[in-house]
Amino acid sequence: MYLDGKKRSSTSVITTDEIFACVYGTKSFILYHLFSNHLCIAYLSPQRVIQIAMVKSSCEEALKELKQWMKPEKAKTSMATYPSSAEIVSEPLGAVLVISTWNYPFSLSVKPVIGAITAGNAVALKPSEIAPATSSLLSKLFEEYLDRSAVRVVEGGVLETTALLEQKWDKIFYTGSPRVGRIVMTAAAKHLTPVVLELGGKCPAVIDSDVDLQVTVRRIIAGKWQLNNGQACISVDYIITTKEFAPKLIDALRKGIEEFFGTDPMESKDISRIVSSNHFSRLESLMDNYKVFNKIVVGGQRNQKKLKIAPTIFLDVPGDSQLMQEEIFGPLLPIITVENVEDSIDLINSKPKPLTAYLFTNNEKLKNNFVQSVSSGGMVINDTVLHVTVSSLPFGGVGESGMGSYHGKFSFDAFSHKKAVLYRSFSGDASVRYPPYTPEKQKLIRAVMNGGIFDIILALMGWSRD
Repeated sequence: MYLDGKKRSSTSVITTDEIFACVYGTKSFILYHLFSNHLCIAYLSPQRVIQIAMVKSSCEEALKELKQWMKPEKAKTSMATYPSSAEIVSEPLGAVLVISTWNYPFSLSVKPVIGAITAGNAVALKPSEIAPATSSLLSKLFEEYLDRSAVRVVEGGVLETTALLEQKWDKIFYTGSPRVGRIVMTAAAKHLTPVVLELGGKCPAVIDSDVDLQVTVRRIIAGKWQLNNGQACISVDYIITTKEFAPKLIDALRKGIEEFFGTDPMESKDISRIVSSNHFSRLESLMDNYKVFNKIVVGGQRNQKKLKIAPTIFLDVPGDSQLMQEEIFGPLLPIITVENVEDSIDLINSKPKPLTAYLFTNNEKLKNNFVQSVSSGGMVINDTVLHVTVSSLPFGGVGESGMGSYHGKFSFDAFSHKKAVLYRSFSGDASVRYPPYTPEKQKLIRAVMNGGIFDIILALMGWSRD
Protein backbone atom coordinates (compact mmCIF):
# COMPACT_ATOMS: atom_id res chain seq x y z
CA MET A 1 0.00 0.00 0.00
CA TYR A 2 1.24 3.48 -0.87
CA LEU A 3 1.09 6.52 1.38
CA ASP A 4 -1.79 7.71 -0.80
CA GLY A 5 -3.74 4.55 0.06
CA LYS A 6 -3.29 2.64 -3.21
CA LYS A 7 -2.49 -1.06 -3.16
CA ARG A 8 1.01 -2.26 -4.00
CA SER A 9 2.00 -5.21 -6.16
CA SER A 10 4.85 -7.67 -5.67
CA THR A 11 6.45 -6.33 -8.86
CA SER A 12 6.70 -2.82 -7.45
CA VAL A 13 8.25 -4.21 -4.27
CA ILE A 14 10.99 -6.00 -6.18
CA THR A 15 11.70 -2.97 -8.36
CA THR A 16 12.10 -0.83 -5.23
CA ASP A 17 14.63 -3.24 -3.77
CA GLU A 18 16.60 -3.27 -7.00
CA ILE A 19 16.89 0.50 -6.70
CA PHE A 20 18.12 0.02 -3.12
CA ALA A 21 20.86 -2.32 -4.33
CA CYS A 22 21.85 0.26 -6.95
CA VAL A 23 22.06 3.00 -4.30
CA TYR A 24 24.43 0.98 -2.13
CA GLY A 25 26.63 0.04 -5.04
CA THR A 26 27.06 3.59 -6.33
CA LYS A 27 27.11 5.60 -3.11
CA SER A 28 29.44 3.52 -0.92
CA PHE A 29 32.28 6.03 -1.14
CA ILE A 30 30.01 8.73 0.30
CA LEU A 31 29.03 6.46 3.17
CA TYR A 32 32.65 5.62 4.04
CA HIS A 33 33.44 9.32 4.44
CA LEU A 34 30.20 9.90 6.32
CA PHE A 35 30.87 7.19 8.92
CA SER A 36 34.44 8.43 9.36
CA ASN A 37 33.16 11.91 10.24
CA HIS A 38 30.29 10.71 12.44
CA LEU A 39 32.34 9.04 15.18
CA CYS A 40 35.86 10.02 14.08
CA ILE A 41 37.22 6.58 13.33
CA ALA A 42 39.27 5.04 10.55
CA TYR A 43 37.98 5.64 7.03
CA LEU A 44 38.11 1.93 6.14
CA SER A 45 37.37 0.53 9.58
CA PRO A 46 36.04 -3.04 9.20
CA GLN A 47 32.89 -2.23 11.17
CA ARG A 48 32.06 0.59 8.73
CA VAL A 49 32.63 -1.68 5.74
CA ILE A 50 30.52 -4.36 7.43
CA GLN A 51 27.69 -1.89 8.08
CA ILE A 52 27.39 -1.19 4.35
CA ALA A 53 27.98 -4.84 3.39
CA MET A 54 25.24 -6.06 5.76
CA VAL A 55 22.70 -3.68 4.24
CA LYS A 56 23.69 -4.65 0.70
CA SER A 57 23.46 -8.31 1.71
CA SER A 58 19.96 -7.71 3.09
CA CYS A 59 18.93 -6.18 -0.25
CA GLU A 60 20.36 -9.09 -2.21
CA GLU A 61 18.72 -11.67 0.05
CA ALA A 62 15.35 -9.93 -0.26
CA LEU A 63 15.63 -9.84 -4.05
CA LYS A 64 16.54 -13.52 -4.16
CA GLU A 65 14.07 -14.85 -1.60
CA LEU A 66 11.09 -12.49 -1.84
CA LYS A 67 8.95 -14.67 -4.12
CA GLN A 68 9.48 -17.59 -1.74
CA TRP A 69 8.66 -15.46 1.31
CA MET A 70 5.45 -14.27 -0.33
CA LYS A 71 4.15 -17.75 -1.14
CA PRO A 72 1.14 -18.81 0.95
CA GLU A 73 2.08 -21.39 3.57
CA LYS A 74 -0.01 -24.57 3.54
CA ALA A 75 -1.72 -25.42 6.82
CA LYS A 76 -3.25 -28.65 8.10
CA THR A 77 -6.99 -28.88 8.58
CA SER A 78 -9.07 -30.87 11.07
CA MET A 79 -11.75 -33.53 10.78
CA ALA A 80 -14.32 -30.90 11.76
CA THR A 81 -13.74 -29.03 8.47
CA TYR A 82 -13.41 -32.06 6.16
CA PRO A 83 -13.23 -31.74 3.19
CA SER A 84 -11.16 -28.54 3.17
CA SER A 85 -7.77 -26.95 2.64
CA ALA A 86 -6.07 -24.06 4.41
CA GLU A 87 -3.19 -21.66 4.00
CA ILE A 88 -1.53 -18.69 5.67
CA VAL A 89 -1.28 -15.64 3.41
CA SER A 90 1.17 -12.80 4.09
CA GLU A 91 -0.29 -9.38 3.39
CA PRO A 92 1.01 -5.82 3.96
CA LEU A 93 0.03 -4.07 7.16
CA GLY A 94 -0.34 -0.69 5.43
CA ALA A 95 1.57 2.45 6.38
CA VAL A 96 4.39 1.91 8.89
CA LEU A 97 6.73 4.19 10.82
CA VAL A 98 10.43 3.38 11.36
CA ILE A 99 12.27 5.42 14.01
CA SER A 100 16.00 4.70 13.97
CA THR A 101 18.96 5.52 16.22
CA TRP A 102 22.35 7.20 15.93
CA ASN A 103 25.04 4.63 16.71
CA TYR A 104 24.69 2.74 13.41
CA PRO A 105 22.58 5.37 11.67
CA PHE A 106 22.73 3.87 8.19
CA SER A 107 22.13 0.16 8.72
CA LEU A 108 19.68 0.60 11.61
CA SER A 109 17.64 2.92 9.40
CA VAL A 110 17.73 1.01 6.14
CA LYS A 111 17.45 -2.64 7.26
CA PRO A 112 13.98 -2.21 8.82
CA VAL A 113 12.90 -0.22 5.76
CA ILE A 114 13.95 -3.13 3.52
CA GLY A 115 11.72 -5.44 5.55
CA ALA A 116 8.81 -3.02 5.40
CA ILE A 117 9.11 -2.54 1.64
CA THR A 118 9.52 -6.23 0.82
CA ALA A 119 6.34 -6.91 2.80
CA GLY A 120 4.54 -4.37 0.61
CA ASN A 121 4.08 -1.48 3.03
CA ALA A 122 4.44 2.26 2.67
CA VAL A 123 7.16 3.56 4.98
CA ALA A 124 7.95 6.78 6.80
CA LEU A 125 11.52 6.78 8.12
CA LYS A 126 12.56 9.09 10.97
CA PRO A 127 16.39 8.99 11.27
CA SER A 128 18.12 10.13 14.44
CA GLU A 129 18.81 13.85 14.72
CA ILE A 130 21.97 12.97 16.68
CA ALA A 131 23.47 11.74 13.37
CA PRO A 132 22.44 14.70 11.18
CA ALA A 133 24.83 13.96 8.29
CA THR A 134 23.42 10.45 7.82
CA SER A 135 19.87 11.73 8.22
CA SER A 136 20.46 14.31 5.49
CA LEU A 137 22.07 11.78 3.15
CA LEU A 138 19.26 9.26 3.61
CA SER A 139 16.72 11.96 2.83
CA LYS A 140 18.52 12.90 -0.38
CA LEU A 141 19.12 9.33 -1.53
CA PHE A 142 15.59 8.15 -0.81
CA GLU A 143 14.09 11.12 -2.63
CA GLU A 144 16.43 10.60 -5.59
CA TYR A 145 16.00 6.85 -6.02
CA LEU A 146 12.71 5.79 -4.43
CA ASP A 147 9.01 6.37 -5.08
CA ARG A 148 7.95 9.15 -2.68
CA SER A 149 4.41 7.77 -2.58
CA ALA A 150 5.83 4.63 -0.96
CA VAL A 151 8.86 5.78 1.07
CA ARG A 152 9.56 9.11 2.73
CA VAL A 153 12.18 10.40 5.16
CA VAL A 154 11.12 12.84 7.87
CA GLU A 155 14.03 14.74 9.40
CA GLY A 156 13.96 16.61 12.69
CA GLY A 157 14.12 16.20 16.44
CA VAL A 158 11.76 15.58 19.34
CA LEU A 159 8.97 17.80 17.99
CA GLU A 160 8.89 16.01 14.64
CA THR A 161 9.02 12.59 16.27
CA THR A 162 6.20 13.55 18.64
CA ALA A 163 4.09 14.73 15.70
CA LEU A 164 4.70 11.45 13.87
CA LEU A 165 3.74 9.41 16.94
CA GLU A 166 0.44 11.27 17.15
CA GLN A 167 -0.59 9.84 13.77
CA LYS A 168 -2.26 6.47 13.27
CA TRP A 169 0.13 3.88 11.86
CA ASP A 170 -0.34 0.22 11.07
CA LYS A 171 2.96 -0.59 12.81
CA ILE A 172 5.78 1.29 14.51
CA PHE A 173 9.36 0.00 14.50
CA TYR A 174 11.61 1.76 17.03
CA THR A 175 15.31 1.31 17.78
CA GLY A 176 16.75 3.10 20.81
CA SER A 177 16.60 3.36 24.57
CA PRO A 178 14.05 1.70 26.89
CA ARG A 179 13.06 5.17 28.18
CA VAL A 180 11.98 6.38 24.74
CA GLY A 181 10.64 2.91 23.95
CA ARG A 182 8.06 3.40 26.70
CA ILE A 183 7.05 6.74 25.14
CA VAL A 184 6.67 5.10 21.73
CA MET A 185 4.60 2.25 23.15
CA THR A 186 2.35 4.65 25.06
CA ALA A 187 1.70 6.67 21.91
CA ALA A 188 1.04 3.49 19.90
CA ALA A 189 -1.46 2.25 22.48
CA LYS A 190 -3.79 5.19 21.73
CA HIS A 191 -4.42 3.73 18.27
CA LEU A 192 -3.89 0.04 19.22
CA THR A 193 -0.86 0.09 16.93
CA PRO A 194 1.48 -2.92 17.20
CA VAL A 195 5.15 -2.14 17.81
CA VAL A 196 8.57 -3.65 17.40
CA LEU A 197 10.93 -2.27 20.03
CA GLU A 198 14.64 -2.89 19.53
CA LEU A 199 16.03 -1.64 22.83
CA GLY A 200 19.11 -2.63 24.79
CA GLY A 201 20.11 -3.48 28.32
CA LYS A 202 23.15 -4.74 30.15
CA CYS A 203 24.63 -7.51 28.01
CA PRO A 204 26.79 -9.80 30.19
CA ALA A 205 29.81 -11.84 29.14
CA VAL A 206 30.61 -14.81 31.38
CA ILE A 207 34.21 -16.02 31.11
CA ASP A 208 35.21 -19.44 32.44
CA SER A 209 38.80 -20.23 33.44
CA ASP A 210 39.19 -23.04 30.88
CA VAL A 211 39.08 -20.78 27.81
CA ASP A 212 41.70 -19.93 25.21
CA LEU A 213 42.49 -16.62 26.90
CA GLN A 214 44.13 -14.90 23.94
CA VAL A 215 41.20 -15.61 21.60
CA THR A 216 38.68 -14.72 24.31
CA VAL A 217 40.29 -11.35 25.01
CA ARG A 218 40.47 -10.46 21.31
CA ARG A 219 36.77 -11.25 20.91
CA ILE A 220 35.80 -9.31 24.04
CA ILE A 221 37.72 -6.27 22.76
CA ALA A 222 36.01 -6.66 19.37
CA GLY A 223 32.62 -6.81 21.10
CA LYS A 224 33.29 -3.78 23.29
CA TRP A 225 35.80 -1.14 22.22
CA GLN A 226 36.11 -2.03 18.55
CA LEU A 227 32.29 -1.84 18.40
CA ASN A 228 31.81 1.96 18.39
CA ASN A 229 33.80 2.13 21.64
CA GLY A 230 30.96 0.40 23.45
CA GLN A 231 28.23 2.54 21.88
CA ALA A 232 26.16 -0.39 20.63
CA CYS A 233 23.14 -2.19 22.06
CA ILE A 234 24.86 -5.60 21.71
CA SER A 235 28.16 -4.39 23.17
CA VAL A 236 29.53 -6.31 26.16
CA ASP A 237 28.24 -4.29 29.12
CA TYR A 238 29.93 -6.19 31.96
CA ILE A 239 31.99 -9.34 32.56
CA ILE A 240 31.43 -12.04 35.14
CA THR A 241 34.31 -14.34 36.06
CA THR A 242 35.75 -16.06 39.13
CA LYS A 243 37.79 -14.25 41.76
CA GLU A 244 40.68 -16.59 41.05
CA PHE A 245 40.69 -15.99 37.30
CA ALA A 246 40.06 -12.21 37.34
CA PRO A 247 43.72 -11.05 37.72
CA LYS A 248 44.83 -13.16 34.75
CA LEU A 249 41.91 -11.88 32.66
CA ILE A 250 42.60 -8.23 33.53
CA ASP A 251 46.26 -8.59 32.63
CA ALA A 252 45.34 -10.17 29.29
CA LEU A 253 42.80 -7.42 28.55
CA ARG A 254 45.40 -4.76 29.36
CA LYS A 255 47.86 -6.33 26.91
CA GLY A 256 45.17 -6.80 24.28
CA ILE A 257 44.10 -3.16 24.47
CA GLU A 258 47.70 -2.05 24.05
CA GLU A 259 48.17 -4.42 21.10
CA PHE A 260 45.07 -3.14 19.30
CA PHE A 261 45.11 0.56 20.21
CA GLY A 262 48.70 1.32 21.19
CA THR A 263 50.27 2.46 24.45
CA ASP A 264 48.13 5.61 24.31
CA PRO A 265 44.66 4.57 23.15
CA MET A 266 43.54 8.21 23.24
CA GLU A 267 45.60 8.73 20.07
CA SER A 268 44.32 5.64 18.31
CA LYS A 269 42.40 6.17 15.07
CA ASP A 270 40.66 2.85 15.62
CA ILE A 271 38.66 3.99 18.65
CA SER A 272 35.43 5.93 18.13
CA ARG A 273 34.82 9.19 19.88
CA ILE A 274 31.78 9.62 22.14
CA VAL A 275 28.87 10.80 20.01
CA SER A 276 28.08 14.05 21.87
CA SER A 277 29.02 16.19 24.85
CA ASN A 278 25.86 15.08 26.65
CA HIS A 279 26.80 11.42 26.33
CA PHE A 280 30.39 12.25 27.35
CA SER A 281 29.14 13.95 30.52
CA ARG A 282 26.88 10.98 31.32
CA LEU A 283 29.82 8.55 31.01
CA GLU A 284 32.10 10.85 32.99
CA SER A 285 29.51 10.90 35.76
CA LEU A 286 29.46 7.10 35.82
CA MET A 287 33.26 7.01 36.08
CA ASP A 288 33.47 9.59 38.84
CA ASN A 289 30.71 8.17 41.02
CA TYR A 290 32.00 7.83 44.57
CA LYS A 291 31.17 4.12 44.62
CA VAL A 292 33.36 3.22 41.63
CA PHE A 293 36.05 5.86 40.92
CA ASN A 294 38.62 3.91 42.95
CA LYS A 295 37.76 0.61 41.24
CA ILE A 296 39.48 1.45 37.93
CA VAL A 297 42.22 -1.09 37.12
CA VAL A 298 42.83 -0.26 33.43
CA GLY A 299 42.47 3.04 31.55
CA GLY A 300 40.46 5.98 32.83
CA GLN A 301 41.93 8.63 30.51
CA ARG A 302 39.52 11.10 28.94
CA ASN A 303 39.52 14.25 26.81
CA GLN A 304 36.29 16.24 26.79
CA LYS A 305 37.42 18.51 23.96
CA LYS A 306 38.02 15.54 21.67
CA LEU A 307 35.06 13.60 23.16
CA LYS A 308 37.32 10.62 23.75
CA ILE A 309 37.43 8.15 26.63
CA ALA A 310 39.99 5.35 26.73
CA PRO A 311 38.99 1.71 27.27
CA THR A 312 38.40 1.60 31.03
CA ILE A 313 38.04 -1.51 33.20
CA PHE A 314 36.62 -1.61 36.73
CA LEU A 315 36.92 -4.49 39.19
CA ASP A 316 34.16 -5.50 41.60
CA VAL A 317 32.05 -2.35 41.58
CA PRO A 318 29.03 -2.44 43.94
CA GLY A 319 25.86 -3.90 42.49
CA ASP A 320 23.87 -0.82 43.49
CA SER A 321 26.19 1.60 41.66
CA GLN A 322 24.91 3.43 38.58
CA LEU A 323 27.50 1.57 36.56
CA MET A 324 25.67 -1.69 37.28
CA GLN A 325 22.14 -0.29 37.29
CA GLU A 326 21.94 1.24 33.83
CA GLU A 327 23.12 0.36 30.33
CA ILE A 328 26.62 1.84 29.97
CA PHE A 329 26.68 2.41 26.19
CA GLY A 330 30.31 3.47 26.21
CA PRO A 331 33.91 2.31 26.79
CA LEU A 332 33.52 1.48 30.51
CA LEU A 333 33.67 -2.24 31.39
CA PRO A 334 33.02 -3.51 34.93
CA ILE A 335 34.27 -6.97 35.90
CA ILE A 336 32.20 -8.71 38.58
CA THR A 337 33.70 -11.71 40.36
CA VAL A 338 31.95 -14.78 41.77
CA GLU A 339 33.20 -17.81 43.68
CA ASN A 340 32.08 -20.31 41.03
CA VAL A 341 31.37 -19.57 37.38
CA GLU A 342 27.98 -21.31 37.72
CA ASP A 343 26.95 -18.49 40.11
CA SER A 344 26.96 -16.13 37.12
CA ILE A 345 23.59 -17.51 35.95
CA ASP A 346 21.80 -16.40 39.13
CA LEU A 347 23.49 -13.00 38.91
CA ILE A 348 22.30 -12.47 35.32
CA ASN A 349 18.79 -13.68 36.14
CA SER A 350 18.55 -11.20 39.02
CA LYS A 351 18.61 -8.36 36.47
CA PRO A 352 16.27 -7.42 33.59
CA LYS A 353 16.59 -9.71 30.59
CA PRO A 354 19.46 -8.56 28.33
CA LEU A 355 19.40 -8.11 24.57
CA THR A 356 22.32 -10.54 24.25
CA ALA A 357 24.19 -12.82 26.64
CA TYR A 358 27.72 -14.10 25.98
CA LEU A 359 29.49 -17.14 27.41
CA PHE A 360 33.10 -18.22 26.97
CA THR A 361 33.80 -21.80 28.07
CA ASN A 362 34.82 -25.28 26.93
CA ASN A 363 32.52 -26.87 29.50
CA GLU A 364 29.63 -28.51 27.64
CA LYS A 365 27.53 -28.85 30.78
CA LEU A 366 27.91 -25.12 31.49
CA LYS A 367 27.01 -24.28 27.89
CA ASN A 368 23.80 -26.31 28.07
CA ASN A 369 22.88 -24.90 31.48
CA PHE A 370 23.52 -21.35 30.29
CA VAL A 371 21.37 -21.76 27.17
CA GLN A 372 18.52 -23.35 29.14
CA SER A 373 18.64 -21.09 32.21
CA VAL A 374 19.42 -17.58 30.92
CA SER A 375 16.66 -15.67 29.13
CA SER A 376 17.94 -13.10 26.64
CA GLY A 377 17.06 -11.75 23.22
CA GLY A 378 20.01 -13.60 21.68
CA MET A 379 23.01 -15.58 22.81
CA VAL A 380 26.53 -16.26 21.56
CA ILE A 381 28.86 -18.94 22.88
CA ASN A 382 32.62 -18.29 22.65
CA ASP A 383 32.32 -15.07 20.64
CA THR A 384 30.59 -11.69 20.62
CA VAL A 385 28.18 -9.80 18.32
CA LEU A 386 28.53 -12.07 15.27
CA HIS A 387 24.99 -13.41 15.61
CA VAL A 388 23.71 -10.19 14.01
CA THR A 389 25.42 -11.20 10.75
CA VAL A 390 23.40 -14.43 10.47
CA SER A 391 20.20 -13.52 8.65
CA SER A 392 18.59 -16.87 9.43
CA LEU A 393 18.57 -15.91 13.12
CA PRO A 394 15.98 -13.47 14.49
CA PHE A 395 17.43 -10.35 16.11
CA GLY A 396 15.43 -8.78 18.91
CA GLY A 397 14.99 -8.47 22.65
CA VAL A 398 12.82 -9.91 25.36
CA GLY A 399 11.32 -8.17 28.39
CA GLU A 400 12.94 -4.78 28.94
CA SER A 401 15.40 -5.35 26.09
CA GLY A 402 12.59 -5.18 23.55
CA MET A 403 9.87 -7.04 21.71
CA GLY A 404 9.62 -8.39 18.19
CA SER A 405 12.51 -9.29 15.89
CA TYR A 406 13.85 -8.77 12.39
CA HIS A 407 16.70 -9.63 9.92
CA GLY A 408 16.22 -11.74 6.81
CA LYS A 409 12.77 -13.29 6.51
CA PHE A 410 12.04 -12.19 10.07
CA SER A 411 12.01 -8.60 8.75
CA PHE A 412 9.44 -9.55 6.11
CA ASP A 413 7.34 -11.29 8.77
CA ALA A 414 7.63 -8.34 11.18
CA PHE A 415 5.86 -6.10 8.67
CA SER A 416 3.33 -8.67 7.40
CA HIS A 417 -0.08 -9.76 8.63
CA LYS A 418 -0.42 -13.55 8.57
CA LYS A 419 -3.95 -14.02 7.27
CA ALA A 420 -5.63 -17.38 7.93
CA VAL A 421 -7.61 -18.66 4.94
CA LEU A 422 -9.83 -21.78 4.93
CA TYR A 423 -11.19 -23.14 1.63
CA ARG A 424 -14.29 -25.35 1.40
CA SER A 425 -16.55 -26.54 -1.40
CA PHE A 426 -20.32 -26.93 -1.25
CA SER A 427 -20.01 -30.70 -0.81
CA GLY A 428 -19.59 -32.49 2.52
CA ASP A 429 -22.26 -30.43 4.26
CA ALA A 430 -22.91 -32.74 7.22
CA SER A 431 -26.32 -32.46 8.86
CA VAL A 432 -24.72 -33.16 12.25
CA ARG A 433 -23.59 -29.51 12.25
CA TYR A 434 -27.15 -28.21 12.41
CA PRO A 435 -30.03 -28.59 14.89
CA PRO A 436 -31.98 -30.42 16.06
CA TYR A 437 -29.21 -32.21 17.97
CA THR A 438 -30.56 -35.74 18.30
CA PRO A 439 -28.84 -38.38 20.48
CA GLU A 440 -27.23 -39.82 17.34
CA LYS A 441 -25.84 -36.42 16.35
CA GLN A 442 -24.53 -35.86 19.87
CA LYS A 443 -22.66 -39.17 19.72
CA LEU A 444 -21.08 -38.16 16.42
CA ILE A 445 -20.16 -34.70 17.75
CA ARG A 446 -18.45 -36.29 20.79
CA ALA A 447 -16.62 -38.70 18.47
CA VAL A 448 -15.36 -35.82 16.31
CA MET A 449 -14.26 -33.91 19.42
CA ASN A 450 -12.34 -36.95 20.65
CA GLY A 451 -10.60 -37.04 17.30
CA GLY A 452 -10.46 -40.82 17.02
CA ILE A 453 -11.44 -42.34 13.66
CA PHE A 454 -12.67 -45.50 15.42
CA ASP A 455 -15.06 -43.43 17.59
CA ILE A 456 -16.39 -41.69 14.48
CA ILE A 457 -17.03 -45.01 12.72
CA LEU A 458 -18.85 -46.34 15.78
CA ALA A 459 -20.99 -43.20 15.96
CA LEU A 460 -21.91 -43.45 12.28
CA MET A 461 -23.01 -47.05 12.91
CA GLY A 462 -25.10 -45.91 15.88
CA TRP A 463 -22.77 -47.37 18.49
CA SER A 464 -20.42 -45.82 21.08
CA ARG A 465 -17.80 -46.77 23.64
CA ASP A 466 -20.16 -45.70 26.46
